[in-house]
Amino acid sequence: MDRIMFGDNQFFGVNHMSEEKARAQAVRFKETSSIVKVLRDAYEAGIRTFMCTTHDQIGDVVDEIERRGDFDGFVYYPGMPYAHKYANAVSELGVMETVKQYAPGGMMEMLVKGARSAMRKDVEQLMSMLVDAEMKRFAKADTPVIFLQNVITDLLLGLKMHDLFKDFADHVKSHYGAEAGFFSMNMPMLVPVLEKVGIERPIVCCNYNKIGFRMSGGIEAYDHALETTSVRCVAMSVLASGAIPPEEAIRWICERPRIESIVFGASSRGNIQQTVSLINQYTQA
Repeated sequence: MDRIMFGDNQFFGVNHMSEEKARAQAVRFKETSSIVKVLRDAYEAGIRTFMCTTHDQIGDVVDEIERRGDFDGFVYYPGMPYAHKYANAVSELGVMETVKQYAPGGMMEMLVKGARSAMRKDVEQLMSMLVDAEMKRFAKADTPVIFLQNVITDLLLGLKMHDLFKDFADHVKSHYGAEAGFFSMNMPMLVPVLEKVGIERPIVCCNYNKIGFRMSGGIEAYDHALETTSVRCVAMSVLASGAIPPEEAIRWICERPRIESIVFGASSRGNIQQTVSLINQYTQA
């Protein structure tokens, strides 16, 4: 994995510290061209990995980037499911129309598979169908890692349905040639479980920052997991949504050499360049 990745929270009105800023960003990035412009700034700063949700607009972004043909070597790390998408679709279209819209192989195939799954109580089959539906818009894109969003990861962890982690990893490997990644709000608890079910050197993306912002179990537990497991950790929210000055935050995270990658989001060329420069500086220090 690349040392530096670019995230998409800023494009879809996600800011954990300021609702006002989140709303302003959602308005600014309503047009796909505005998102592509920022991604171009990230690309010119040397970033080649875009970690993204499967928000409907991301499909348009992927189409536009692939159409342009000037993002050589650019890859996507999609995270799924994007729960709001399905909830909104059901509210607006109804259940049956939502199934029609997102079914990867057509309405009848979806219904037949779904019926069989329900009869066998085959949760693995349902999970595979959901992944295939989400991956439709990435058909022409390079997706070397496919992530399970924390809303599902941590639910399965809590319910002790651990075998589904391996099912997910096996499915994305066999169908998309990709490694599985997992978002989690509790990396120290998750990693031993992933190793136990046979996922070697698991990829986990989690909050990791100097003030312990949204780090379940605290900084000490995360540092211990880094040192005692085979996790390939992708650190996100390293600035704690702006609560920590950039240089202080990045120096601190780079002092943990076993953190493999850092993902960040920004909406201006200047902030992108500054963050990339700081990561490179303190990675080499």
